[in-house]
Amino acid sequence: FRIMAGKVKWVTDIEKSVLINNFEKRGWIQVAENEDWNFYWMSVQTIRNVFSVETGYRLSDDQIVNHFPNHYELTRKDLMVKNIKRYRKELEKEGSPLAEKDENGKYIYLDFVPVTFMLPADYNLFVEEFRKNPSSTWIMKPCGKAQGKGIFLINKLSQIKKWSRDSKTSSFVSQSSKEAYVISLYINNPLLIGGKKFDLRLYVLVSTYRPLRCYMYKLGFCRFCTVKYTPSTSELDNMFVHLTNVAIQKHGDDYNHIHGGKWTVSNLRLYLESTRGKEVTNKLFDEIHWIIVQSLKAVAPVMNNDKHCFECYGYDIIIDDKLKPWLIEVNASPSLTSSTANDRILKYNLINDTLNIAVPNGEIPDCKWNKSPPKEVLGNYEVLYDEEMAQSDGPDLRSRPGQATGVKGSRARDSGKPVLTTWK
Repeated sequence: FRIMAGKVKWVTDIEKSVLINNFEKRGWIQVAENEDWNFYWMSVQTIRNVFSVETGYRLSDDQIVNHFPNHYELTRKDLMVKNIKRYRKELEKEGSPLAEKDENGKYIYLDFVPVTFMLPADYNLFVEEFRKNPSSTWIMKPCGKAQGKGIFLINKLSQIKKWSRDSKTSSFVSQSSKEAYVISLYINNPLLIGGKKFDLRLYVLVSTYRPLRCYMYKLGFCRFCTVKYTPSTSELDNMFVHLTNVAIQKHGDDYNHIHGGKWTVSNLRLYLESTRGKEVTNKLFDEIHWIIVQSLKAVAPVMNNDKHCFECYGYDIIIDDKLKPWLIEVNASPSLTSSTANDRILKYNLINDTLNIAVPNGEIPDCKWNKSPPKEVLGNYEVLYDEEMAQSDGPDLRSRPGQATGVKGSRARDSGKPVLTTWK
């Protein structure tokens, strides 16, 4: 029964109870039940066993799972950055206009992840970058952890206490050889609302990587810190100021259990339209969508596009005070537990709409179908990018419907010249 969705004929209630208990012990979550259909959400640990060379299983055509075998190419912090860097280099080699740089050597269109290094491997490169701007603040994160665990901020080299320098070899080594970290330039000018920092949690469903087909969920939300933001170096250790993770903020004295420190994306849009204008707000959200598509394109060539798989990612985006969006990380298992009543409604609908696309009309799953469901089953999802459709249209200068022409669905930077849209 190593399946996400499968037809199960229960012999007795006792047998059903035993099987469900076994599923739960293996890290499964039952998300839906419909007569003789039972849907389970697999954990990322279980997926390793399913596709393991030693203990793997041969899935039949009516079995589908909710992760791609090597989903970590996008969802591990170090691999995401590595794949985006590789993607940039490949576009440069191809002479793509998307890889254009400014006079300082910075990418004009592909600069959507903060400057990041892997530690301990890139320590010397990091030090070189740090010394260019010694007053900068950096954020260190363990590559394989979630919910804000193990994260800390530094603004001096001496503050990296968890790491040590080997005096004999002059090489940078970790006290724990098991755990790698990424260190990124901290976005110290975040957009604030009510004086507080926030980020966006957006849900993106990928039904296939080759051809790439992805859907954006319209009901994302903002996660706010409970303490007002300050760039003061004296508050670097106060995670209630800097980290938006609910797993951290819920322990704060000012945490509100009714609204959970969350705003809907639609409320954010209304706020920005009233304070910054509709055109600027539309451009911001178009850039966010563009970033998501580019990140998926970056990992598509290396992703194991198993026909039995789909995936619902949790994207974390931070907006700075210039209304520039930054991709912070992508989660393979975004939390489906609810902290508020609105949360419960949103996540129930998210699961329901995801399953309606993965298994249209509640029919018997078939991994061989073309994974292009009719519009009426999309629910709160909307098509974000369809590679097949884009290629059949052929490259041209048209933008997406309702968007201005340009590289990000907006007009080219100050040039007044339309350029090839990236949605093609």
